[in-house]
Amino acid sequence: MLVRERMTSPVLTITPEVPVQDALARMHSDKVRRYPVVDKHGKLLGIVTEGDLLNAKPSEATTLSVWEINYYLSKITVERVMAEKVITVTEDCPIEEAARIMADNEISSLPVMRGKSLVGMITETDLFHILLEMMGGRTPGIRLTVEVLNKRGKLYEIAGIIQKLGGDILGVAAVLGKRAETRIFTLKVDGIKLEDLRKAIEPVVEQVIDIREADVK
Repeated sequence: MLVRERMTSPVLTITPEVPVQDALARMHSDKVRRYPVVDKHGKLLGIVTEGDLLNAKPSEATTLSVWEINYYLSKITVERVMAEKVITVTEDCPIEEAARIMADNEISSLPVMRGKSLVGMITETDLFHILLEMMGGRTPGIRLTVEVLNKRGKLYEIAGIIQKLGGDILGVAAVLGKRAETRIFTLKVDGIKLEDLRKAIEPVVEQVIDIREADVK
């Protein structure tokens, strides 16, 4: 899966001369939490978040009058509060690489570039939706989490058992185990009774960490 398959496009942008009050109003109207900042030619100059705009307001302890506050805010533009150093990715970047970049840099979004052109945005919300799909989070079934020895073919073995029972795998994820020599698999399975799945799986895994019926409301 590549970024271009999940990015938001076209992108809602803002220009640097917009006052922060207007930018906040637009942000709430557009129901977004950030804007890439571009010049009149569409060149990416920076990025501004809702937090950046809110932090531009005077503190609650200020002695300024309401009129003075409004005047003060009308003079502060997006250019004054935006982040100019922007980390970007290309549209052919693997989605897991985009997620790693966000995690490593503690940021919630990445502008997506095609050459020098801004063509999309990929956000943490997009990644959450992908996680839901990978885990079968929107589909009812049995949610099974097991710890297995980190040996080649172990997931294939589990999938074979599920197939013999007449089940279907709706989602799967793998992470490092509690010990260096193990991994943890979480699967969403349909078409099998819970106890039948437990009895068939227990002999081939280190432990069944969790098994439950997962309803979707």
